[in-house]
Amino acid sequence: MHISNAHVMPGAPTFDLDLLRTLAAIAEEASFTRAAERIGRTQSAVSLQVQRLEAFVGHPLLLRRKGGAVELTEHGRILVEQGSRLLALNDEILAGLRMVAEPARVRLGASEDHSQLYLPRLLERFSETHPAVSVEIASGPSCQLVQWLKAGELDLMLCEGGHEPRGWPATLLWSTPLCWITSARHTAETRDPLPLALSPDDCPFRPDWLDACVWRGAAERALSRAGRRYRIVATASSVAGQQAVVKAGLALTVGSPASLVPGLRLVDPAEGLPELPETEVLLLTSPEAAQPVTDALAAHLAASFGPAMDDAAAAALAAAAG
Repeated sequence: MHISNAHVMPGAPTFDLDLLRTLAAIAEEASFTRAAERIGRTQSAVSLQVQRLEAFVGHPLLLRRKGGAVELTEHGRILVEQGSRLLALNDEILAGLRMVAEPARVRLGASEDHSQLYLPRLLERFSETHPAVSVEIASGPSCQLVQWLKAGELDLMLCEGGHEPRGWPATLLWSTPLCWITSARHTAETRDPLPLALSPDDCPFRPDWLDACVWRGAAERALSRAGRRYRIVATASSVAGQQAVVKAGLALTVGSPASLVPGLRLVDPAEGLPELPETEVLLLTSPEAAQPVTDALAAHLAASFGPAMDDAAAAALAAAAG
């Protein structure tokens, strides 16, 4: 579903957001009965809503399986995925309009890389609908920011997957496979043992359930399983610091495609380095965060962060290729 800047013609078909919400509830519950209980309607009313939505789009959206299970058709899957953006935007706008027009603030924790590279554009858009809200950003590694969140010093934080406290509710904002990153002009990837620039191993904030920082641990485990010798030649707590070493041709590092900068390139799988797992960015909320200001920013990040990271990754890859 593409939303352009073109003027909407009078009488243009418009989605009923209540129907989209019902479809989303059915998709999440995989049951008409549970979806009806969740949204406070009868099962027959839910069935009627689905029929109306199918008539509107001109395609079947759901399949009933044996045992009462409900599955989305391909058109249904697309509509749920794209319709979630409409619902999030609706909720964001409504929350902004309902806010008291007094100065308010949200304390957001993010890594240095996120706060410098990706957040400015997202927060600029947020300020257009919430001009009375001040967003204060605290930068640091996820393991440190989590401690601040637990202490009530943050309202929201962008958390690297794996650092979230056990049992803490989290919203997945974005995920992508980790990649090996090397210099575009040097050949550190061919050396034996493989030289690496990674995060330090003595972080005082690292949670007790992690034996190493997430990206460092992923790199070391992948190389050990593959029987590839390596050595840590440099450590830095920020991605920018690690990449500075890589750019000089002294080492490789790991990261997401969105973190690629000029002078670096992704190592091709054909070059023989082992496959790395996915990395995630999660959104965590403090249970004591001020409402509805925090909810408004959380909804904005949930709707906008993933597309922004995809755009950043595409731009970084295009710049590296050029």
